[in-house]
Amino acid sequence: MTEQYRPVSIDELPSHLILEILSSGRLSAVDLVCLELTSRTFGGSHGLYPQKFRSLVDLAAFQLCVSHSIYSRLSWDAQRELCDRCRGNWKRVLRFLQSVEQSSDIVETSAGNMQITTGKYHTFLISNSSVYSCGSSLCGVLGHGSEAKPCVTFSRISFPSLARVVQVSASHNHAAFVMQSGEVFTCGDNSSSCCGHNDTSRPIFRPRLVEALKGVRCKQVAAGLNFTVFLTRQGHVYSCGMNTHGQLGHADTADKPTPKIIELLEGYGSIVQISAGPNYVLAVTDNGAVYSFGSGSNFCLGHGEQHDEFQPRVIQTFRRKGIHVVRVSAGDEHAVALDSSGCVYTWGKGYCGALGHGDEIDKTTPELLNSIKSDLAVQVCARKRKTFVLVDSGSVYGFGWMAFGSLGFPDRGASDKVTRPRILDCLRAHHVSQVSTGLYHTVAVTNRGQIFGFGDNERAQLGHDTLRGCLEPKEIFVQETADDFGLLQDFFPLHL
Repeated sequence: MTEQYRPVSIDELPSHLILEILSSGRLSAVDLVCLELTSRTFGGSHGLYPQKFRSLVDLAAFQLCVSHSIYSRLSWDAQRELCDRCRGNWKRVLRFLQSVEQSSDIVETSAGNMQITTGKYHTFLISNSSVYSCGSSLCGVLGHGSEAKPCVTFSRISFPSLARVVQVSASHNHAAFVMQSGEVFTCGDNSSSCCGHNDTSRPIFRPRLVEALKGVRCKQVAAGLNFTVFLTRQGHVYSCGMNTHGQLGHADTADKPTPKIIELLEGYGSIVQISAGPNYVLAVTDNGAVYSFGSGSNFCLGHGEQHDEFQPRVIQTFRRKGIHVVRVSAGDEHAVALDSSGCVYTWGKGYCGALGHGDEIDKTTPELLNSIKSDLAVQVCARKRKTFVLVDSGSVYGFGWMAFGSLGFPDRGASDKVTRPRILDCLRAHHVSQVSTGLYHTVAVTNRGQIFGFGDNERAQLGHDTLRGCLEPKEIFVQETADDFGLLQDFFPLHL
């Protein structure tokens, strides 16, 4: 006898099964809010923990927070502080955790998964695992070949396999790409061995697999001026390239032609994030500590002095105050950190107000940015004399040097600097999910997948072929026309 099935509505499912679906990890905080607002099934508590959670969605948000990699590493006090900052709203706690995770990695937008990264005079975009670049093609940094002219629009980069790119980092003259497989490709000027290949006689014009890391699965790369740092999925860090200031972290100043593991970091716990300045590195551990090494210029290492550090040294300010750092950004002359409760700290050179404290005074150790303490920050971004802070509402604060309009404030008046955090009114109409800034240009991605750029475009780093610069954000469009077969032909041409 044939069994008869009838459709079942969500309202008929047992509460515990609905909860299991909601807390499966596939939904974002925004998804949960939408469900709560549109259905009484999700909006009611159904007798499950009625004193603690108002609805199944609240309970699901709590469970997702507890299992989240950032939240689970926090001490009980840090968890309570974050919850208090979110006024006990577990959906907001979840939004914070998910936003922090995505803002420095791939962001999920309604147009697909994206990441934007700016180099000095160029920009890289990951869109649904394909990579596009535009701007200055110095030494093959864009990965399009030996063409010396600037790439005036976002053009797709060819890879020797149909690999899916999940992260990219770029410096002045080289770039590095992490694949979903954990493999790393690099391109650009390798004269300093920063690309990790033994051949230093000529630039690497197209992305090439870093053979020395075969079998090592990476999740993040950070490109410095003439060196590169690699973070593995197991929390180990490798480095290669120039080592004049000890920026490779091996307790010496000897250059490394291929990636070598930083053994001196091994005893400090698993590393969860890295950031490279021109000649120094910041590394965040799973227990919220920050280690720095390399050039001590401008107090960027955060130790209160300007001595070079040849090996990783913990920043004591965070440790003494019990501050759990989750993300850092190493700028050219200053640095920024984000803690587990959404507060921001800056240190280094204060020129043009880049530290956001209302003055231009250098800060030798990290100091809390009090003026935006009421906001919940989810991303920090530092570069040459300017800083951006993205908050969980999707608004962006900027402060520092206004050169070429790269700070996003067209009403510069008689001053060329903003010394305290100020919201970018020009982006208020959008919910920004990620921001990245180069020397004189800035690019932002919204939750709808729109890309906006502003600042200098002399080298087409904003992806426009007719503008020399943009004082206000202008939308950038990417033509996704290349097919996989055409990309493979670039690497394997037919010889007839």
